Amino acid sequence: MAVTTDIVESYRHPRAVIRRYLDAGENEPRALAILMGACLLIFVSQWPMLARAAYLDPSQPLEARMSGALMGTVFLLPPICYVLAAISHLVARLFGGRGSYFGARLALFLALLATSPLMLLNGLVGGFIGEGPGVLIVGFLVLGGFLAIWGLMLTEAER
Repeated sequence: MAVTTDIVESYRHPRAVIRRYLDAGENEPRALAILMGACLLIFVSQWPMLARAAYLDPSQPLEARMSGALMGTVFLLPPICYVLAAISHLVARLFGGRGSYFGARLALFLALLATSPLMLLNGLVGGFIGEGPGVLIVGFLVLGGFLAIWGLMLTEAER
């Protein structure tokens, strides 16, 4: 199944999506590809806001801002996600979870990938409208969607 179909399906049936991936067996290269795809989309989602910030404050050029965002999202975010997934697995075990570290990683990575379209929307709102209530509302929408999808997927992975 295509990844774009999985993204759309994750909003309606997140448990079914992760179950399909878990039933296919542990495949760490696939999980890493999902994470890197999500990180790349998160990086792209920041471009409109970075361009707006560079236009409003030309003391720091756009290239410098983009290289910092690239460093943060593509190089620093993946190890942070691995640590966060391990912590979430350990917390789930405290509450009776019987899953694996791989399942916890996959739940987090798929949740990031599923919410990446919302992050793209957040970037567009921030780039075109700027700071204000619109960006805040969309940001809470992104956070809520991510936490809901991740929670449901993690619950399924730890069963």
